[in-house]
Amino acid sequence: MNARLVLPALALGTLALSGCVSNDTSSADGTIDVSSTSDGCELTTNTAPSGSMVFKVTNDGDDVTEFYLLADDGLRIITEVENIGPGLSRELVAQVPAGDYITACKPGMVGDGIQAAFTVTDSGEEVGPTGEIGEQLQAASDQYLLYVRDQVATLVTKTDAFADAYLAGDDQAAADMYADTRVHWERIEPVAEAFGDLDPSMDLREADLAENEEWTGWHHIEKNLFPPAEGYELTQEERQALTDRLVSDTAELNKRVNAEDFKIDAFQIGNGAKELLDEVAAGKITGEEEAWSHTDLWDFQANLDGASVAFGVLRPVLEQTDPDLATELDARFDAVQVLLAAQGSVEDGFTYYTDLTDDQIQELARAVDALGEPLSRLTAAAVL
Repeated sequence: MNARLVLPALALGTLALSGCVSNDTSSADGTIDVSSTSDGCELTTNTAPSGSMVFKVTNDGDDVTEFYLLADDGLRIITEVENIGPGLSRELVAQVPAGDYITACKPGMVGDGIQAAFTVTDSGEEVGPTGEIGEQLQAASDQYLLYVRDQVATLVTKTDAFADAYLAGDDQAAADMYADTRVHWERIEPVAEAFGDLDPSMDLREADLAENEEWTGWHHIEKNLFPPAEGYELTQEERQALTDRLVSDTAELNKRVNAEDFKIDAFQIGNGAKELLDEVAAGKITGEEEAWSHTDLWDFQANLDGASVAFGVLRPVLEQTDPDLATELDARFDAVQVLLAAQGSVEDGFTYYTDLTDDQIQELARAVDALGEPLSRLTAAAVL
């Protein structure tokens, strides 16, 4: 997501700022070019005036990469673009107030990335749209914040019930609750990811663990509830530790999104919609997200729900600024939903990923790709 996400204060960490190079130039149109390689993160400038800016991120390395603009504490994610394959480029639209920031490329999408300081100077211009459009975008932000808070409140309630069943040894009940509970996380995942300490604690997959990293959160419990053929057992003490951490982290997430100074603006909403589709393409459509439960279609539907809500609150503005894009997005969202509905629903359950045919997976992937391209234009069309 984008434009500044104002979060409650977090503990400052020690940052390794290295490997990121700038020659203090930018494209004639103001675009800041970023080249990400296996050991470098080169920007055409390390300073820019406040207001709208575009980072054009090109992966010149051999591994999938990500690019982040972080607050100066290194924890809060102002905006990000993920899953950029080798040889590909992605544009990240941002609207950023004056201040000190950090840029980071993350080749391989692991670790802290290659970081460097980035300064946004005061342009003297008001940051963000004004007038009638500005008022509509503020209304969209207010609506979306209510949606996020509602989803997190439900996540708290369902996580508590899930934890009770799991600790009581009622594994069948806990397994039945697993996918339905995670829906509320997946719908607002880009917001949750902006809290750099909570997201890995709650949602890290085993495949993404760094060496000697503690594994906590949903997917560790998933492996115990839906074990591989050889079995995967945890002691009661280990179950207790995992559930205590998950319940505590979920409560903390709820506290943060309800903090008085927590804001979500229109840039974040538009960019977050695209991030949710990227989540589908990177993990759900491949079956990698829910490696043991195979409940990937629940996550898929939740990501689509969240993206649809984000588009919906911005749609009144988009109808004025780019009505053709609004119409195209309506059709693309409908096309994906029709394919998903053929496999079930959140309420009644979905087909497990392992029961999908290759043709069904490919058809869903093509529909996601077809939606992803116009959705990538939403932020610039509605907010700039």
